[in-house]
Amino acid sequence: MLDRTIWIGCMALMGLLFYGCGDSAEDRPPNILWITSEDNSPLLGAYGDEYADTPHLDRLAEQGTIYTNAYATSPVCAPSRFTLITGTYANRMGTENMRSTFPIPKEIRFFPKYLREAGYHTTNNRKKDYNTIDQPDAWDESSGEAHYRDRAENQPFFHVRNITISHESSLHDPIDTLIHDPEKAPVPPYHPKTPTVKRDWAHYYDEVSRMDARVGKILNELEASGEADNTIVFYYGDHGGAMPGSKRFMNQRGLSIPLIVYMPPRYEHLAPDEKQNDRLVSFVDFSATVLSLAGIDPPDFMDGKPFLGEHAVPPREYVHTYRARMDERYDLVRAVHDKEMMYVRNYMPQRIYGQHLWYLWKAPSMRSWEQEYKEGTLNEIQRQFFESKPVEELYDLSEDPYTVHNLASDPEYEDDLKRLRKKNARWVREQGDLGFIPEGIIDSLRGDQTLYEAVREKGVPIETIIETAEMASRGEKKYMDELAERLSHEDPSVRFWAAMGMAIGHEHAGGYIGLLKERSEDPVGTVRVAAAEALYASDRKETAFTIMDDALDHPEDHVKLQVLNLLESIRPDPIPEELMNHLQRLADTYEGRDGSGNYVFRASNWLVEGNK
Repeated sequence: MLDRTIWIGCMALMGLLFYGCGDSAEDRPPNILWITSEDNSPLLGAYGDEYADTPHLDRLAEQGTIYTNAYATSPVCAPSRFTLITGTYANRMGTENMRSTFPIPKEIRFFPKYLREAGYHTTNNRKKDYNTIDQPDAWDESSGEAHYRDRAENQPFFHVRNITISHESSLHDPIDTLIHDPEKAPVPPYHPKTPTVKRDWAHYYDEVSRMDARVGKILNELEASGEADNTIVFYYGDHGGAMPGSKRFMNQRGLSIPLIVYMPPRYEHLAPDEKQNDRLVSFVDFSATVLSLAGIDPPDFMDGKPFLGEHAVPPREYVHTYRARMDERYDLVRAVHDKEMMYVRNYMPQRIYGQHLWYLWKAPSMRSWEQEYKEGTLNEIQRQFFESKPVEELYDLSEDPYTVHNLASDPEYEDDLKRLRKKNARWVREQGDLGFIPEGIIDSLRGDQTLYEAVREKGVPIETIIETAEMASRGEKKYMDELAERLSHEDPSVRFWAAMGMAIGHEHAGGYIGLLKERSEDPVGTVRVAAAEALYASDRKETAFTIMDDALDHPEDHVKLQVLNLLESIRPDPIPEELMNHLQRLADTYEGRDGSGNYVFRASNWLVEGNK
């Protein structure tokens, strides 16, 4: 570690000496400023939103380039920020579950390290949330005070400024005075137009305006520093918008982001010709692009490719995105876009979109939406959020920007469905997608290794796991014999998905009850709970409850959380009193804990409170 630190310091010193030897700042590479806002879809005036009031970003867009097909890799912050800082897909590294702390291979370096070694001053102000073990030596400073003004004379800088103003938490407490008129709010078709929903939409646009004002201050500060002519500016949102049904969800409104890139006249030769660029851009490309603009060849481990700079490559044809556990709720979804179509593959279709999340339900509009559903006042589009998912979804983005009209069963789009289905299936295999390994298995599998390395060294059959998940999620009769055989596979992830297939296709699982009961004695807790789900769906409820009650004492929090998710999914079916008492003890034990323990508390406490 000491030798490595000395080497980085020497390289940085060499860079400083090099840049200090020129006649002027003309000899140095560009400064690069990242301005990141939280929870923002492209709801800006520059993107044609007439309700938005965003003069500073609109002005930046007039001077720069608007990207109209830019996407986060995940519809939530931490997995997306992992990809931004490493240039790799989180599902390839095993870090896609929300607030993961799993390590990654040593060769996967946070990209600002390469800038430091090239002589850049790197600062982050302030949010990290990288969903893995931190690499603090990526930055000269990362804090609420970090700034580019503290660098050496003529030293180029890379500076990240994170703006949290428009984060969804801003909606949790309603405000008395609104800037935007709720009656004019552009309520999308998936939301009911209740007074509460309209008010939250107006409130959110207010926060976007405040965020825009902060952008203006940052840009004015850059101008006052005398560095505006030397600085390439990126503005982007860290994933889709804060309103319910956007953030966390695998649709256009959760994944589409605003991206504006400004090149000062000195670097106009690096800018694309179009002021509005429809090139497909993914978060996985951002780090490679910054390195390219700095004249650095991106390292081979990066999955992304530069879309600007010396090493820019031709436009990509597809953007791949993913979702796994969000806070206390499990799901597994993959999606692929081209410019016209979006394909979504749900591997846990038995879970509704709108699983209860403590944090999401703090928004008044979320509670209003749910209340309208309970009262039966919603139309078909608005009800979808609270009902079971299809295995596949397909959307025509030009005709359906809100992604609410599923075309997967429309014969007219059969060719698109097959093309994108095949593309997704190939991609998850090429990635060796580790998201198909249940969290309750990961720690015992990896030991002291990274999950990425453990899977390869131990010969974990990842393709067989993916294939089993594909069969299982369809729940079709033709797969049941094969799934039954895989219930005894040597790999626990295969057994997990085989049991899940029996749960999803429970109407075809009647002949396999004996095999499922055998899995209730499986040595792996995650598999036992999956068997309990299949048994419950097959009307063997007493046996299922016994397995669940036992699994609540499992030492692995994610096994407990799996039980709690299962119990939430069966409501309003009654839960036995003895099991409810166990849930109360669990909630009492986990109250005040952090990390996965906090998720166990949220889920168990919600079940207890809902049963009163």
